[in-house]
Amino acid sequence: MVSGKANSSSRRSDKAAGKRAKPPLDAAGLRDLALSYAARYASTGARLEAYLARKIRERGVAEDGEGRSVAVDVPALVARLVELGYVDDAAYARMRARDLGARGYGARRVEQALWAAGVEEGVRAEAAPGEAARRRAAVLMAQRRRIGPFGALPACDRESAADPLAAKKAREKAVAAMLRAGHDYEHVRFIMDAAARADVEAWLDEAADEEGYEGSW
Repeated sequence: MVSGKANSSSRRSDKAAGKRAKPPLDAAGLRDLALSYAARYASTGARLEAYLARKIRERGVAEDGEGRSVAVDVPALVARLVELGYVDDAAYARMRARDLGARGYGARRVEQALWAAGVEEGVRAEAAPGEAARRRAAVLMAQRRRIGPFGALPACDRESAADPLAAKKAREKAVAAMLRAGHDYEHVRFIMDAAARADVEAWLDEAADEEGYEGSW
């Protein structure tokens, strides 16, 4: 009699064997993987190329009838998908910049994320947020972290509510958090020193008017 534990172990072994049984990749299989990935995920050419290279390492390359490895040109395949519009670095950069800005992250974090995704410098520059978007993202992060006029106490009470040393440490911690989020120090300082939320709103409107900017980032 075979125990349930043994049966369970056998089933896991069968599943593992099934995963290992995936055939090596030829040009057609690689193309199908690339199309599936591009359909499911917003990506860049560099990220798609890295994904395909990983799949080749995992599964290997198929052999022809004479036992020679089939030639697979990953860069050419990626370039073709870019040409057909399945992969668009500029569209990815704009989308990623908007997403990070809407979450309150600043221009440096946008730059870092796009660089990590393999976006070229010129495309990164085009997707970089302008002044109005930078300010709005900084305000969003300040609201999330209850920094400056978005804290629990109004500006007139912030200094008197704590001793000078505690107030200094709290300010340094808030500034550090904003800088880690990728914001410009000048923007952080303005928000920290703002006497009221109305001052921040006016600051946002000033940049929006100068750029003809409307709506959220």
